[in-house]
Amino acid sequence: MSGSAHSTVLSGARVVLPTGTVAGGRVIVDGDRIAGSAHDATTTVDLSGHWIVPGFVDMHNHGGGGASFTSGTAEDVLKGVRTHREHGTTTLVASTVTGDLDELARRAALLAELTQAGEIAGIHFEGPFINPCRKGAHKEDLLRDPDPAEVRKLIDAAHGAARMFTLATELPGGLDSVRLLAEHGVIAAIGHTDATYEQTRAAIDAGATVATHLFNAMPPLAHREPGPIAALLEDERITVELINDGTHLHPAALELAFHHAGAHRVALITDAMDAAGFGDGTYHLGPLEVEVKHGVARLVEGGSIAGSTLTLDTAFKRSVTLDKLPVESVVQAISANPAKLIGLYDEIGSLEPGKYADLVVLDAAFDVKGVMRRGEWIVSPPAGPAT
Repeated sequence: MSGSAHSTVLSGARVVLPTGTVAGGRVIVDGDRIAGSAHDATTTVDLSGHWIVPGFVDMHNHGGGGASFTSGTAEDVLKGVRTHREHGTTTLVASTVTGDLDELARRAALLAELTQAGEIAGIHFEGPFINPCRKGAHKEDLLRDPDPAEVRKLIDAAHGAARMFTLATELPGGLDSVRLLAEHGVIAAIGHTDATYEQTRAAIDAGATVATHLFNAMPPLAHREPGPIAALLEDERITVELINDGTHLHPAALELAFHHAGAHRVALITDAMDAAGFGDGTYHLGPLEVEVKHGVARLVEGGSIAGSTLTLDTAFKRSVTLDKLPVESVVQAISANPAKLIGLYDEIGSLEPGKYADLVVLDAAFDVKGVMRRGEWIVSPPAGPAT
């Protein structure tokens, strides 16, 4: 606890806790932490008619606000981070894309500094160790088989900030790379893969724990060749990433994943690129040119989907209003589960005393009306109760 002589009490809202939703509840903020009780000197904010949920945690994000995490300066990265914070994402892992190995190592060093400064929560390396036939928006001539020595080079370049690697684990060196990552406490995620059901099972047994944007950039589910999707959905050791933007997944696919895996094994992500929170236009994702029309990002050459323009507040609202998922399940998938995966659940991911005061205020339509990160308002809440 901060030991502050002044507390802020957020009262009257529906507060989503790990144990369930409390109607007319309250959250006490003391400095940058959530407190169990208030001091005598308090400020009360009446949020009747609203929801208070934990700050969103995005473990797969390439940029936003017109700025890319895959290129540019530290200030460019911070611009993207600020954009996503305004949409409720109080914790974010910065994702790279396929590039030259030395270039990725240099990028990792920059992102590691921002991790140490507390601006981002680490690095996700998406590529270059992926399958060319499922490359999506990755430059094919830069792809390579997973080599444990090269994986180790990027882990070292990240100076402790490496959180996750996406690998096509069926490629030569894939299983050994998974084992190396597990030994170093880094998530091995199966993605951009052409693996069979049996090959996917072998990767899970080797230590893989995440499915990178399930359904996308992998063979479809078939009744005689179930492929990676069936293996990833059925195994309790796997958390499946889902991009709920209405483009990457049909609502039935989202419902299938939530139903079969359960909310405790889903992580809602954005896979966002520069245009998230910014608008249509021409952008770059790594070395590839991307055109964004009507909020959908596609490669100029070939037309593959190139990340998303999603922010997690939109994913939250869509999940509750269109997909009819329980609010508590969405909170679990958008906050608690990713926080646990990246090893930060003791500090973030739920509204419990002692954790950082990271929270989002939503109105009855599930639109963002306030965002607090570490006790500071990023988006100030309404002055009075909602009508």
